[in-house]
Amino acid sequence: MAFDRDREIERRGASGPSRMLWQQARFGGRLATPARGTTSPMADTLEDAPAPDASTRPYTDAMRRRYSCRTCEKTPIDAATRGRLEQAIARHTQGPFGSVGRFLLLAATEDDAKAVKSFGTYGFVRNPTGFILGAVPKGRRSLEDFGYLMELDILEATLLGLGTCWLGGTFTRSRFAQALQPGDDEMPAVVSVGIPREKRNFFDRIIRWNAEGDNRMPWEQLFFDETPGKPLSKEQAGAYAEPLEMVRRAPSASNRQPWRVVRRGSRFDFLLQRTPGYAERNMKLFGTHDLQRVDMGIAMSHFELACKELGLGGKWVEREGASDEAGYLVSWE
Repeated sequence: MAFDRDREIERRGASGPSRMLWQQARFGGRLATPARGTTSPMADTLEDAPAPDASTRPYTDAMRRRYSCRTCEKTPIDAATRGRLEQAIARHTQGPFGSVGRFLLLAATEDDAKAVKSFGTYGFVRNPTGFILGAVPKGRRSLEDFGYLMELDILEATLLGLGTCWLGGTFTRSRFAQALQPGDDEMPAVVSVGIPREKRNFFDRIIRWNAEGDNRMPWEQLFFDETPGKPLSKEQAGAYAEPLEMVRRAPSASNRQPWRVVRRGSRFDFLLQRTPGYAERNMKLFGTHDLQRVDMGIAMSHFELACKELGLGGKWVEREGASDEAGYLVSWE
């Protein structure tokens, strides 16, 4: 996730109607329109979706292959691929905690390419063809729902052969906000989209190394048996070893990996272990949202999709009284 060096800078600048035709040409067609919310929970949407081929696990494979793509080809996304991504975005509207989000695919402009350079680290994203924008109403678990839904869109883009990169920040006075019109809704991040360059150059490798994007915490520091601090082995995890590994591989702001999972019998409790001072500092310096809550939603989407592809049943439940446990968020059972 491109929250490198902990810098979340406010996105500024705007683009008027004079850019509309250029945007359409860049995407090879019309612009996407915001997806409308549905009344069906996301969990039902995933459960009702056609089962994948038993010989493949496409979403799990996408989790393994996906990386923060900072350099794209200048080639536009073809109309068929764009249309399939728009359809996927339109399906992903309600998160596991009930927040109904609005998401759209916006064509990039020359102005965006120039303005992104003022994002600090975000300036290292080159030649994006477009951006996935999203917003959710403010609520107790709205940011978790945002991360969950946006990561589903990212995995759909990965399955279509597209490269993506999370861009966190404050977008209240940006062209992105003008396009989405979030009002009082929360818009904690956008995602750049494009055709990935086939070979990463030296510049890309340096940026990824600086962001520690390929590094993940060891298993024993993330997953526990019955109580935090008692490591859960892969052997003990059994069939759930792969879903937990997909959690370990999930992207996170500044690669902090704030999730912890405790297995208790057949239940898996997800806990948020905050980086001390991280959210407060970013809010004070850059005015950003609580990005580690977004991270938890990303981890939830990875775990759920991996479980479903393995045929492991379950659903998200907030247990009564569990909020007394430090960092408790939700349980899969």
